[in-house]
Amino acid sequence: MDELAGLTEEQRAKLLHTRRRVIESIGKNMDLYGITLSIGHLYGNMYFNQSPVTLDEMSHTMGMSKTSMSTGMRTLHDLKMINKVWGKGSRKDLYEVVPDWHQNFADFFSIKWRKALEQNMSALSRSMKEMDALIAEHSEDEAFLTLLTSDKSKIDEALNYYRWLDRLIDSFESGEIYQYFPKEE
Repeated sequence: MDELAGLTEEQRAKLLHTRRRVIESIGKNMDLYGITLSIGHLYGNMYFNQSPVTLDEMSHTMGMSKTSMSTGMRTLHDLKMINKVWGKGSRKDLYEVVPDWHQNFADFFSIKWRKALEQNMSALSRSMKEMDALIAEHSEDEAFLTLLTSDKSKIDEALNYYRWLDRLIDSFESGEIYQYFPKEE
C-alpha cells in the first residue's frame, strides 16, 4: 500500500480503521447473498486499492493462501465484480474492482436469478408435458383429471412468475431498470 507511505502513523491508523469498518460491512453484506465472508472481505480490500493487484499481493494483504485467493478472485471474476487487466511489464495477472455498485448488483442477481430461472422453467415445462400425457391417458378418470387440472394451474402460475422474472432480469441486464429506479448521481 504505497499510497499510505506519505501519511503519519496516526493518519494511517485512522484511515485503516475506517477502511476496515467498510470492508467488514461489505463482507457481511455479501455473506447475506451467499458469498463467503472472506470473498466479501477480498472485494472490500480490493475496492480501496488505487491500482490493480496480483494474487500474491492480495494473498499477502489478507493473509490467505494463494489457492484460497485464486478461488476468491475467480468467484469475483465470474460474478463480474472484478476484471482481469493488463499491466505494462507485469507477467502476472492483475485484477481491479468494478467500482459500479449498481452494475455489480445487477450482474450478481442476473447471474444467480438466470441460473435458477432456467433450471426451474425446464423442470416445470417437463412436468407440464408429463401432465398433458397423463390427461390424455386418463381422460375417463374424473377425480384424477381434477387433480391434474389443479396441478397444471399451479404450475402455470409458477411459469407466469418465471416469465416475469425473466423480464426483470432482462431489465437489469439492459439497464432498463434504471428508467424506473434511477441511480443517484
